[in-house]
Amino acid sequence: MPNTTLIREIAKMIDHSLLHPTLTDAELRDGCAVALKYDVASVCIKPYAVALAKTLLAGSDVLVGTVIGFPAGNSATSIKVAETIQACRDGAVEIDMVVNIGKVLGEDWDFVRDEIKAIHEACLAHGAILKVIFENDYLSDTKYIIKLCQLCTEVGAEFVKTSTGYGFVKGGDGKYSYEGATIHQLQVMLDSVGPGVQVKAAGGVRTLDGLLQVKAMGVTRLGASATAAIMEDAYRRFGEASPGAVAPDAPMADSQEGKGY
Repeated sequence: MPNTTLIREIAKMIDHSLLHPTLTDAELRDGCAVALKYDVASVCIKPYAVALAKTLLAGSDVLVGTVIGFPAGNSATSIKVAETIQACRDGAVEIDMVVNIGKVLGEDWDFVRDEIKAIHEACLAHGAILKVIFENDYLSDTKYIIKLCQLCTEVGAEFVKTSTGYGFVKGGDGKYSYEGATIHQLQVMLDSVGPGVQVKAAGGVRTLDGLLQVKAMGVTRLGASATAAIMEDAYRRFGEASPGAVAPDAPMADSQEGKGY
């Protein structure tokens, strides 16, 4: 018997990522079509394209999300608030905001708390929820993750999120690398948030097995560009034809991973 309930749960975990710097408008449109096809939770799209996504997704259950202070988190708080308000006016109902990472590492917790609070208040005033991006690749000690979880709980943010997908760290050889969501860090976040604060993984989880692993831990959202591959695997594994499926004996096209994490 097809497990349609599980397939829907998987789809509704996914925020389809449309944030890669090189994505064209045509690719953004295609990405929204992928989100519609699989009926995912949301698209997380470049801020300038929020209005486009709202139009393309109108009448569906796929929500429109975007990013603020992305990807480095360095903008002034007033600019992040202005970005948030503009995004909400354009149609975003989910806001993924990058913290000021230098302030976190400097342990200027009053600044960090006040900034998260200001952006959360802007979200609340415009009917949106807030996901706070920590960029864990830059946080060398779990104490920073724990403290950020405590502050987000205090402020009332709806989600904490591991990464932007673009937090590249320069190694001793001069090359840049990126890890994204790790099981250890996700567990720290799950253990450190208070009631009502959910956890989103982003970066590093690109397969159905990876999604199912973090789902079992208690993670409720996953930022992914490999949405089509994950969902096609889910349909094959759990016994239901995917949307727009071809005849069973027809050759299967590869599900390409999109640009991004």
